[in-house]
Amino acid sequence: MFDYEKAPYLELKDYPAPNGIKSFFVPMRDSKKIRLAYWKHLSKETPCRGTILLQQGHNEFIEKYFETIQELIDRNFDVVCFDWRGQGMSDRMINNVNKSYIDDFAIHDKDLNFIIQNIIINNFTAPLIGIGHSMGGHILLSSQELIKDSFKAIMLSAPMLGFKNENLLFSLISVMNLFGKDEKYFPGSKPNMGQETPFEQNDLTSDFDRYKRTQRLVRKYPNIRLWGVTNAWVKAAKNNILKTRKDGWAESIETKFLIINPIKDKVVDSNKTIKMAKRLPNCKIINVNDIEHEILMEKDIYRNMFWSLFDDFLNSLKI
Repeated sequence: MFDYEKAPYLELKDYPAPNGIKSFFVPMRDSKKIRLAYWKHLSKETPCRGTILLQQGHNEFIEKYFETIQELIDRNFDVVCFDWRGQGMSDRMINNVNKSYIDDFAIHDKDLNFIIQNIIINNFTAPLIGIGHSMGGHILLSSQELIKDSFKAIMLSAPMLGFKNENLLFSLISVMNLFGKDEKYFPGSKPNMGQETPFEQNDLTSDFDRYKRTQRLVRKYPNIRLWGVTNAWVKAAKNNILKTRKDGWAESIETKFLIINPIKDKVVDSNKTIKMAKRLPNCKIINVNDIEHEILMEKDIYRNMFWSLFDDFLNSLKI
């Protein structure tokens, strides 16, 4: 369907790609290549319900979500996902492949818009539904300024709308903006310069098997994972978060949202998410307990809750 350079993807013996995967590199307007994968609805017995655009979090990659993608396929959707520029198997912005670098999140918004306009609209089934986790959720929200009316609805999981210990962090960002070079690692940057974080020390999930599965994927291709964030990336993230907090910004967005907000999240400030939800005109927020940051990598009992909320949300929209 597309005449692009084919892209590789990772599989494990007990974790293959969902059937029907197509993976390739899409050149953006500045010639940076983004790795994109898609799955078309193939059943002749059931109609396709629409297209899910899945946006992973920071330092994640397509393969991590194969399980989730299969569950969306089973719900009779086309599925599209891609590695943002600067992570996964997409092109980096600087020569050091281990560093997370971008100087303006508007670049991500433009990439997302390019893919919607040039890949999705004319080739996949309407309506378009967004699912965004963490910083992917942040990008889906922040991009609404550029791509209004593209999505029928968007579901956000633990969206990065505020950092933990934000006042201290923002002060440090200001200091590094004055004295630190853009391409240097931000002080205290994770994930610990390429070293694996033991399960017992992770802030992401309480599910041992899914956590170790991600680590096994990274071992097959270590460069799919970044070592840490740069001063430029953190500054750009801060600027974009502050953009969304400006008076009237959120209030102008008419897209329907459902937000899953883990109250005890150790990565995202869940109170900032609650404040944003109150400002969005068409938003329902579900505050959940006992769940770590990555609900789609959590134990089955919590993932089942996610899918129940997802199904109810789309049924309410008659999708």
